[in-house]
Amino acid sequence: MNQNGHIWFDDLERPIQAHGGMILESQGRYYWYGENKDASNFGHNQRQVPFVGISCYSSSDLKVWHYEGLVLNENSDLEGRINRTSVVERPKVVFNRQTQMFVMWCHFDDAAYHFAGCCVAIADCPTGPFKVVDILRPNGKESRDMTLFQNEKKAYLIHSSDMNKTIYFSELTEDYLNTTGFMTKAFVDQEREAPTIFQHDDWFFMITSGCTGWHPNPALFSRSHFLLSGQKLIDNPCQGVGRKTTYDGQPTYVLEVDQHSYLMLDHWHPDDLRSSGYSILPIETNGRDLRIPWVEIPFGGQVN
Repeated sequence: MNQNGHIWFDDLERPIQAHGGMILESQGRYYWYGENKDASNFGHNQRQVPFVGISCYSSSDLKVWHYEGLVLNENSDLEGRINRTSVVERPKVVFNRQTQMFVMWCHFDDAAYHFAGCCVAIADCPTGPFKVVDILRPNGKESRDMTLFQNEKKAYLIHSSDMNKTIYFSELTEDYLNTTGFMTKAFVDQEREAPTIFQHDDWFFMITSGCTGWHPNPALFSRSHFLLSGQKLIDNPCQGVGRKTTYDGQPTYVLEVDQHSYLMLDHWHPDDLRSSGYSILPIETNGRDLRIPWVEIPFGGQVN
């Protein structure tokens, strides 16, 4: 049984490679997308790996995961803009009901992290393969750590920008393949990254990380009655001895299951990225406040 804070394994007992990712529900099955880091570290600081691809795993119960393969890799871009030195991180996937396509957005960068943009790809089924349709800077702005938020009417890219000093909400076009030009700001000069967002009752909550490189830091939650304005940093929602380092993790996504919210964390091992672990922790909401306790086993259960 997989345990929070550790490497997770698929149904063939292979380490799951789905870092910086998210889980999407589609037609009663769950699909976990994330960065495949299964390569040796390289670079001047030995804290990068060559681009392998974006993995997809599927599950019927969120406990047993089956590897579906690499759904995006170098061959996904017919224009050849993605190669082994590219950075393709934090994949997020939404389904566009109008086009009936699955749309993936990722942080895209060069090896030196100078470009700070996005890769946009589409597929007609959740297991891909995804085809790259564009590499861009949303509204001409930098985009580093990012996530997507979708409601009944629209979808939004939420991304760290301005050298990580600002979070932007950028409205997506109807086909979700670009931005419309409409955008708003949050946390100006607050230096927040790893954005996650969810709605509970009449509150929009965000959980973000501070900018401390590979060193874990205390997460902060914020809230507003409005999606695109008014987010105010409140407090650290984590509890107990691990709260000052977000349980040695960093937020990557908020998963909604049966009207319950769960925070997905990456536990980065920067000197051996492929051995980084995962956690999925329950988010307890009390009116306008959040609490995220540490639990050993995701979604309940006992350690074997």
